[in-house]
Amino acid sequence: MTSVSLGMPAAPPPVLAPRRTTRQIKVGKVGVGSESPVSVQSMTTTLTSDVNATLQQIAELTATGCDIVRVACPSQDDAEALPEIAKHSQIPVIADIHFQPKYVFAAIEAGCAAVRVNPGNIKKFDDQIKEIAAAATDHGTSIRIGVNAGSLDPRLLAKYGKATPEALVESAKWEASLFEEHGFRDFKISVKHNDPVVMVRAYELLAEAGDWPLHLGVTEAGPAFQGTIKSATAFGALLSQGIGDTIRVSLSAPPVEEVKVGIQILQSLNLRPRKLEIVSCPSCGRAQVDVYTLAERVTAGLEGMEVPLRVAVMGCVVNGPGEAREADLGVASGNGKGQIFVKGEVIKTVPESMIVETLIEEAMRLAEEMEPVEGASAEVTVS
Repeated sequence: MTSVSLGMPAAPPPVLAPRRTTRQIKVGKVGVGSESPVSVQSMTTTLTSDVNATLQQIAELTATGCDIVRVACPSQDDAEALPEIAKHSQIPVIADIHFQPKYVFAAIEAGCAAVRVNPGNIKKFDDQIKEIAAAATDHGTSIRIGVNAGSLDPRLLAKYGKATPEALVESAKWEASLFEEHGFRDFKISVKHNDPVVMVRAYELLAEAGDWPLHLGVTEAGPAFQGTIKSATAFGALLSQGIGDTIRVSLSAPPVEEVKVGIQILQSLNLRPRKLEIVSCPSCGRAQVDVYTLAERVTAGLEGMEVPLRVAVMGCVVNGPGEAREADLGVASGNGKGQIFVKGEVIKTVPESMIVETLIEEAMRLAEEMEPVEGASAEVTVS
C-alpha cells in the first residue's frame, strides 16, 4: 500500500511573520484576535429596513466565505429591523452607528454581535461610554472603535492640521482608554484612511501602543480595480508584519466582490487555507497556445471547488513543464498539444482542443479523492 498525498502540504504553510499577540474578543461566534484566524468582513448595500433584501444579501456573502457582516443603521426603521436580521443571519451582524447615540443602545438590545461606533461624529459620545460599556457587557456585545480620517474629532484636526497617522492613533488610544477606564475590554480598533501609506503607518503606531485586536481597512478605496490594489498593498504591508486580526476590503462594487478579494489576499499570504488555486502564465512571445482563454475556461469549469487543489495552466515549453510538475494538476502546452501532469508525472498528451476538458475531468477525479476539510490536506491510499 502506498500513501499518496494530494493537495496542500500537511505542515502549516510558511508565513512572513508570526501574528502580533493581541487580546482575544468574540464577535458572535467568530473569534477576533491573535488566537483566531484573520477574518473577512463586508457590509451590506441594501436598506437595512428592508429585512428580506438584507438577509438575502447576507446569505450571498455567507456563501462566498464572509465571516462577519456589517449593516448600516442611520434611521429608526433600520434600528427596528435589527432584531430580525441578527436572529436570522448565519454569520455575526455588526451594526454600523453614526451620529445618533440612541442607535448604539438599540443595536445592543437587538442582539447584534457587535456595534461599530465612530467617536468622531456621534453626539457626546465620550459622555456615554460608561452606559455603552455597561449595556454591551450585559448583552455580551463587542465594540469596534472605528476612527475614520473623514470624520476625525475637530480638536485633533486643529492640533495636527489634518488626519495624520498620529492624529488617528491619538483618537483611538483616547477612546480605548475611556472604555478600559470603565472595565470594558471587549473591543477592537480601526484607524482608516484612504491613503494606504498613511493607513499603514497609523496601524503600525497603534500596534506598538497596545494589545488591542485590529480591524484593517482602507476607507473609500475606490472602484474595483483601484480599490483592490490599494487594499492589497496596505493589507499586505501590515499582515506581512503580523498586524491585523480582521479585514474589510472597501470597494465601489458588489459586496461579494469585497469578500472574494479579501479571501484571496489572505490566501496569498498563507493566512487562510487555500482551496482551488489556478496558476497560469502571463503569456509572452514564447506561448504557442491561447493561455488567456485556457485559464479562463478552466477557472469557470472548476468554480465552486472546495478542495485545496493547485492547477497550473502553462503556455510554453520553457517554464511550463516545471510549473505543471510542481502543481497537483497541470498542463504544459505547445505545438498544438498539451502534456497533462498529475502530481509531477505526465499521464497523457492531448490535442489543444481537449486541454480544458481533460484538466476539468482530472480535477474532478482528484477532488473526489480529497476531503474538503478546512485547513487540512487530503490524502488518498493507493493499493
